[in-house]
Amino acid sequence: MTNLIQIVYVSQPFGFDEPTLAGILIDARRCNERDGVTGALVCRHDIYLQLLEGPEVPVRAAYARIRRDDRHAGVKELLNRKIQSRLFANWAMLHDPAKTWIWTEEEIADAALDRAEPAEIIKVFKGLSDRSAKPGLH
Repeated sequence: MTNLIQIVYVSQPFGFDEPTLAGILIDARRCNERDGVTGALVCRHDIYLQLLEGPEVPVRAAYARIRRDDRHAGVKELLNRKIQSRLFANWAMLHDPAKTWIWTEEEIADAALDRAEPAEIIKVFKGLSDRSAKPGLH
């Protein structure tokens, strides 16, 4: 059995606009489909929160590419764990424009993610995964 991991990171968008976001999603989906990585990107103008999951080597390689990507500033790993199953098995990269967000801009500016427990972070993605499984929502 392949060892699966999840990495969740947060970063600040550098030059956030629709073309930049579209480019990130195109790149992520192309590389992730090729490498067997799945996940979700929650974003708005002040933050990217992304979950990557899959076999350890390609997930770590994807995260390394993101850390080098100049469209992301202040990349910080929030969670890195082994998993038994994926939350986003059918998504090369689900995009959520912060509709499911649980932290306000003010809370993010006040370092809410630095204080968040891993279970709280995963809860955001679990809710997104549950909603994405329903037809017509994404």
